[in-house]
Amino acid sequence: MKSATAKSLGMFVLVFGVWAAPAGAAEEAAPTFTKDVAPIFQAKCEACHRPGSIAPMSLVTYQEARPWARSIKDRVAARQMPPWHVDRTVGIQAFKNDRSLTDAEIDTVVRWVDAGAPRGNPADAPASVDWPDESKWYFAEQFDGPPDLIVESAPFTMAAEANDAWWKPRSPTGLTEDRWARAIEIRPGTVAGRKITHHAIARLVQEEVDPAIRRANAANAANGIDRSRTAGTFMEWAVGKQGEIMRPGAGKLMLADSEIQWDIHYSAAGEEITDSAQLGVYLYPKDQTPEHRQVLHIMGAGGVDIPPNSVAVTEGFFPLQRGARIESYQPHMHLRGKAMSMEAILPTGRRRLLSHVGDFNFNWHNSYVYADDSAPLLPKGTLIKVTAWHDNTAANRANPDPDVWVGYGDRTVDEMAHAWVNVTYFDEDDYAAEVAQREAALAQRGGE
Repeated sequence: MKSATAKSLGMFVLVFGVWAAPAGAAEEAAPTFTKDVAPIFQAKCEACHRPGSIAPMSLVTYQEARPWARSIKDRVAARQMPPWHVDRTVGIQAFKNDRSLTDAEIDTVVRWVDAGAPRGNPADAPASVDWPDESKWYFAEQFDGPPDLIVESAPFTMAAEANDAWWKPRSPTGLTEDRWARAIEIRPGTVAGRKITHHAIARLVQEEVDPAIRRANAANAANGIDRSRTAGTFMEWAVGKQGEIMRPGAGKLMLADSEIQWDIHYSAAGEEITDSAQLGVYLYPKDQTPEHRQVLHIMGAGGVDIPPNSVAVTEGFFPLQRGARIESYQPHMHLRGKAMSMEAILPTGRRRLLSHVGDFNFNWHNSYVYADDSAPLLPKGTLIKVTAWHDNTAANRANPDPDVWVGYGDRTVDEMAHAWVNVTYFDEDDYAAEVAQREAALAQRGGE
């Protein structure tokens, strides 16, 4: 026979359909900021959400994060933050710089907010992150000093109130001999300059010495992009980007007498600010030549001609003139940009979807850097196909005016459609060796 306590407990479950744990146990089960949430914010959020950085609020301390708890839950649950727009259901999913939250991390943040966003025991807090000074070069410590080469644009003064401006001066690199870059950073010249710099692009201008790359650039020019005298988009500073470090044994070739063509987008910030952009290049030693050359190609997705109140799809093709490894992928469109995919059409005719960004957001310039064992290895003769979707309808909340015809242009209200793709090239023997090494590693992992 059941005891009176057991009977009453059974009645509680029958009537209410839930088990109400003692209050103390519920509090222990709820995530706390210090123990559970702060480590997530450090790993995925503080790069932007810290004092003096680009985000509108800091999430470093409990006192800073607590007022935003409800908004944090909404943005995290909707996967709007942290910004990571690669479709999680298709293509390659292993990236070096993946800032997205796992399902478990999202669940932790949501349960923390639902529990009242408790602080927890201060003794459980992780050690604070020593973030680099915004006025210093990020890679300086790693390379035992500042960049070997610093190229600066001519200064520009942005009025307190004015239309957006595009500043396109050209600066000599000052190189008197050919050199190889092993890492690159770019930044506004001052901390105040970050208030007005939407993005700053540095293009390396030099006569291409590799006939295969010349042929590839010439083929891509059919998409309306003339790259006959450039060695690719060298580097860009934008929200979500800072620089890149080449893989060991790979580098970007800079020729003597080369130049940097700047393309800097400035926006008014309510105060007059004068600034310039700085490109910092860490060079290989003169007696050290990397085995493989890396080039950041602009791969066009066709001409942009979008009628009012319509969705447009365009596509473009880029031929690989030799075996290559795709290092990273960055879609670039403007406010009507909706999605962009990158496919590989192999010489056999087989098609492989590499990556699809299905929720493009112009506010974030994400470059998706593939993990070492997942970066696509593609043979000579492969066509890289880039497909772009633009939504010029009222359903697109970012659309400033669905009733106008939209064409190509620099202004944010105009449009673009291309991908920035970092490519490392191999000769035939090296490509075969890379493929064999990848297959051996896959076999060792059990063919996963």
